[in-house]
Amino acid sequence: MWYVSTRGMAPRVDFEGALFSGYAPDGGLFMPEELPQLDIETLRQWSSLSYPSLVKELCTLFIGPELIPRDVLNDLINRAFHRFRHREVVHLSRLRNGLNVLELWHGATYAFKDLSLGCTAQFLQYFLEKKEKHVTVVVGTSGDTGSAAIESVQGAKNMDIIVLLPQGHCTKIQELQMTTVLRENVHVFGVEGNSDELDEPIKAVFADVAFIKKHNLMSLNSINWSRVLVQIAHHFFAYFQCAPSLDTHPLPPVEVVVPTGAAGNLAAGCLAQKMGLPLRLVVAVNRNDIIHRTVQRGDFSLSKAVELTLASAMDIQVPYNMERIFWLLSGSDSQGTRALMEQFERTQSTSLPKELHDKLSEAMTSESVSDEAITRTMSRCWEENQYLLCPHSAVAVSYHYQQTDRQQPRGCALRTVVPEEGV
Repeated sequence: MWYVSTRGMAPRVDFEGALFSGYAPDGGLFMPEELPQLDIETLRQWSSLSYPSLVKELCTLFIGPELIPRDVLNDLINRAFHRFRHREVVHLSRLRNGLNVLELWHGATYAFKDLSLGCTAQFLQYFLEKKEKHVTVVVGTSGDTGSAAIESVQGAKNMDIIVLLPQGHCTKIQELQMTTVLRENVHVFGVEGNSDELDEPIKAVFADVAFIKKHNLMSLNSINWSRVLVQIAHHFFAYFQCAPSLDTHPLPPVEVVVPTGAAGNLAAGCLAQKMGLPLRLVVAVNRNDIIHRTVQRGDFSLSKAVELTLASAMDIQVPYNMERIFWLLSGSDSQGTRALMEQFERTQSTSLPKELHDKLSEAMTSESVSDEAITRTMSRCWEENQYLLCPHSAVAVSYHYQQTDRQQPRGCALRTVVPEEGV
């Protein structure tokens, strides 16, 4: 399996090369050169697998036994999940009125990112120990990425981690999770500005190839392909838990609502679609609605400023994983993706070509949710189910309630919410 940059100007790399990279040298993001296509029989065989077993199957396809032998890979993934509080690692709660919540937050920091970061850290340790190397991980965070990244690598002898924390833009518990870890390899810095603004110097650093090589730098943000790879399993597990039957041809669609900020989980859903999973994706965002405007009108442009909302980890204006989605839906058009993203970086505004916008509209729909709707949703879910949602999960559940109240079923009675983070 080879990986290429979405902008087409960087040499292709294997999984190890993509794992140890941040942005590609040309400013793009790494993606698989070819996607495995799964037939109905394979999907039926996978439908009975546990969440960890699904992760193992998917990682085998995208890593290859020549890099990590299958028995070693299985052991690494088992280690990544051994501290999760739920025996299933990921659990589906079936609530009233057809609401299904896929609980991805049973890890140490109560963030869904514990799943992908735990595996990614194990893969890193494997290669670092094998080659007796050391790396410094640079992470910018809007809250949950930082704490989950620290948890995954704290105490590791082969890795130091530098986390840039936007002061005043994270929840108190997330800030404490990051600033109270007293390990020699953990370095947390409070910076002025929001998470989008602190991403700019990080991207500039990773554009300097000589500097990266000299200091052995890498990133654990969702620019890292390994993060997106593991998140593909969320969508397969959601589908198998919610599909009414896999005995029909074609297989029935299942709607998955993805609350998102940087769009890593959304990119994973698009990859699952392209691999043959019949998903209907809904992307749910807060008032920072660039993805919503892009899906609805092809308007990929910044607003005047990031709005602070109750779903603070999603207060993002630059969803960098949309570049992966544009590349994927355009049929791996690196030249077109590069032109689109370079225009966006120059002017902070661009419009999708009609053909690409049509493909995006076919792949997903979208919703933007206000703070008022978030609080109403949290209250209603508690009253109806005695089930406590965090504001990020409520962004997705709000969409479900809107559809239920309009009595407009979207072709599938089951709705699966993939929470952004837990409580």
